[in-house]
Amino acid sequence: MTYLTVQNTIQAPISHVWNCWTAEEHITKWNFASDDWCCPTAKNDLRIRGEFHYEMASKDGSMSFDFWGTYTNIISEKTIEITLGDGRKVRVNFSETPEGVRVVEEFEPENQNPEEMQQAGWQLILDNFKKHAES
Repeated sequence: MTYLTVQNTIQAPISHVWNCWTAEEHITKWNFASDDWCCPTAKNDLRIRGEFHYEMASKDGSMSFDFWGTYTNIISEKTIEITLGDGRKVRVNFSETPEGVRVVEEFEPENQNPEEMQQAGWQLILDNFKKHAES
């Protein structure tokens, strides 16, 4: 199984980083790859077998979709493992380092877009997360 990886280091306490990643009111502020998209709603049932549903929408209203998944493993402030709605796996690891909290996301690519495009898109979202969590 091939996984793609994106990562970033956040200059904030681990509890704040975790809260920004998991709290619905934070997710809507960072979960998009470009300024012409947004995440109008986020529902997050953060428990094993709980689901998240993030509405991903173009700001002009021409497109939207439900990005969703089911939690398969959660270790608070350490690891989140997910099975996405299409069956792909995602793992997010949080680790404290001298430089800040390292967030590493590994995900199975889908088959419709080039892997480089997928990795770039996920990295842009993680970069938005960093900006939000540090502000």
